[in-house]
Amino acid sequence: MMKFLGIIPARYASTRFPGKPLADLMGKPMIQWVYERVAGLLDRVVVATDDERILNAVRKRGGEALLTSPDHPSGTDRCLEAYLKLRTDYEVIINIQGDEPFIHPSQIELLKTAFQNPDTGIATLVKPFSSDDDFENLFNPNTPKVLLNSKGQAIYFSRSVIPYIRGKHHSEWLKSHVFYKHIGIYAYKPQILKEITSLPPSVLEKAESLEQLRWIENGYVIQAMITNEETIGIDTPEDLEKAVNLLKS
Repeated sequence: MMKFLGIIPARYASTRFPGKPLADLMGKPMIQWVYERVAGLLDRVVVATDDERILNAVRKRGGEALLTSPDHPSGTDRCLEAYLKLRTDYEVIINIQGDEPFIHPSQIELLKTAFQNPDTGIATLVKPFSSDDDFENLFNPNTPKVLLNSKGQAIYFSRSVIPYIRGKHHSEWLKSHVFYKHIGIYAYKPQILKEITSLPPSVLEKAESLEQLRWIENGYVIQAMITNEETIGIDTPEDLEKAVNLLKS
C-alpha cells in the first residue's frame, strides 16, 4: 500500500486577504475546514505555516502543524521544507490549497489513483468548462487553462484561452471545444519535489506567473486527472462571504 502525506501550506500574509487562513467561516478558521475535509483520506495531514497564530489555531483543534520559513516563494517550496522536517518516508506528497474549504474527498481519491501508474511523478486536477458556462469565466486570467495530450498529460498552462478556435466567434467557443480549467492541487513523489524546487525560475513561468510551467520547460511530465466536481477558492473577503452563504444554504 502506498503511503500518502497531505501538506497544507498556509501563509499569513496575503496581498488581497491578510490572515486568510484564520478567517472565520461559521465559527471555525478556514484552514481548519480544509484540514478536516482531507484528514481522514490520507495517512497523515500536516499544515505547514510561517505564522504561530496559524500553528496554534490548528493545534488547538487537534490538528498537526509545523512552522516553516517565512521566505518561501511558493507553497511547493514550503511543502518540501515540511516534508524534510517530518523525517518520515511517504511514497506521495499531496499539496493541498489552504483556501479551498470545499475540496471534495473524491478529488483527493482521484489524485491518488494517478500513482497507480508507476511512471507518474507529478499529478494535478483539471475540470472541463461547461458548454453552457459564461465565456467571461473562460477569459478570466485568474483561472488558468490547461492543454492535455492524448495521454491526459498537461502540455501547457496559460492565463490566456488555449486553444484559439479559428473561424468562430468567441461566444461559440465553449460549444465547439472542451476547455479545461486547472484545479490547483498537486501530488508529487518526494524525489521529484526535491528536483523541481531546485530549478531556477523559467522564461514561461515568469511570463505567465505559473510555476508549473517551470517543470514542463525542464521536461517533467504532469499527469492531469479530470474531475467534474467544482471547488471554490477563497481569495478575497468577498469570496469568504459567498462561502458563508453557501454553507448556510
